[in-house]
Amino acid sequence: MGFMTEFKEFATKGSVVDLAVGVIIGGAFGKIVDSLVGDVIMPVVGKIFGGLDFANYFIPLAGQTETVLAEAKKSGAVLAYGNFITVTFNFVILAFIIFVMIKQINRLKREAPPAPPAPPAPPPEDVVLLREIRDALKKRG
Repeated sequence: MGFMTEFKEFATKGSVVDLAVGVIIGGAFGKIVDSLVGDVIMPVVGKIFGGLDFANYFIPLAGQTETVLAEAKKSGAVLAYGNFITVTFNFVILAFIIFVMIKQINRLKREAPPAPPAPPAPPPEDVVLLREIRDALKKRG
């Protein structure tokens, strides 16, 4: 089997296509979660803690005096723990949403009624004829 044939067979398997779709949807969903955390949750959390903006929390490692993270990064290394907090929130929310989705999928799988058993196939004609002969012989005998 040639290399291209093997690759075509591999790429068209259902699991590979399912994985590709999952990665694409996951990337788009990740952007939604990033926006949810960065634009909705973190501002509320910052307001609760006195108007703090976690995105600009950092420790300058090169003696910077800037107060905005982007400017401080231009001047040298910084320990941006505010970004770490935000990314951690992203992860926790994404993991929770995935957990809930998997839980619901598993619940739906359990609740799906089992398919009714297929009716038994009728016996072949020769078996029916042999049974009739047997029954007829029993009546005579």
